[in-house]
Amino acid sequence: MLNSRQIEAFRAVMLTGGITSAAELLNISQPAVSRLIGDLQYALKLTLFERRGSRIAPTSEALSLYQEVERSFVGLERIEQTARDLQARRAGTLRIAAMPALAIGFLPRFVARFLEGRPRVDMSLWGSSSNMVMDWVAAGQCELGFGQAPLEHATVLSEKSPSVAAVAVVPADHPLAGKEYLQPRDFAGEAFISLGASTLFRYRIDAVFDDHGVNRTQRVETQLTMIACAMVASGAGVAIVDPFTAEEYAGRGVAIRRFKPRINFELAILQSAQRSLSTIAQDFLDGFRAEIIAFDRRSAG
Repeated sequence: MLNSRQIEAFRAVMLTGGITSAAELLNISQPAVSRLIGDLQYALKLTLFERRGSRIAPTSEALSLYQEVERSFVGLERIEQTARDLQARRAGTLRIAAMPALAIGFLPRFVARFLEGRPRVDMSLWGSSSNMVMDWVAAGQCELGFGQAPLEHATVLSEKSPSVAAVAVVPADHPLAGKEYLQPRDFAGEAFISLGASTLFRYRIDAVFDDHGVNRTQRVETQLTMIACAMVASGAGVAIVDPFTAEEYAGRGVAIRRFKPRINFELAILQSAQRSLSTIAQDFLDGFRAEIIAFDRRSAG
């Protein structure tokens, strides 16, 4: 019967070229190595080594066998290395989905930093609407999802991320660009680019202007803050958007200004309610939360 110790002895002899060196490699006696090789040859009914003077040389059968042995050992070593990497959180697979506001810049940059020092982590990053992100998490296609709160699903855990402050975006050559920050009264009579009416964010924006008795000229409505920023850059009007999207348009015909009073833009962190997060996903999420807090401090001044 074959046993793993015999195979280890055979591999050690092939690697080192001799019984003595193999014994040193395995930290056993020379007679023990000879006995293991003898038992292996008897079990296989093959001659694996021939005596040539004071040395031994592998036969053609030994060379063929060694190829298979090495493949097996390399496979085991890869398994052991992967296990060590997983323990050290340097390996694994992570699939993430996010709404466009995050997926166009903020999240890819964070992913790049997260992957530094984790060369064996494979990452997938998908972008779509918040509702589609939630569906992907519910279906198990993505382990983590990020969308605009609130989001609810029977099989998805939805956690509010730390909020960020909305910002005002105006054309770079607009008179309002000369102000340090903007208030509702600054938008009186301005052509305003509104976001989709079905979101809590839009409701909060409208409520602030209503509370201050400010009438805006709402000329355009769009579901995507990217479109809103692009229209601002083209001179079509002014807008209130999330800071993630606004940052991507800085220096592209858009001036970004703080807005007072603060309007919160809230994100939902989504994960399956039916299985726990992997260690890689938990590390990613911890870092994401910290990054959101730091980003809000920078953008809100």
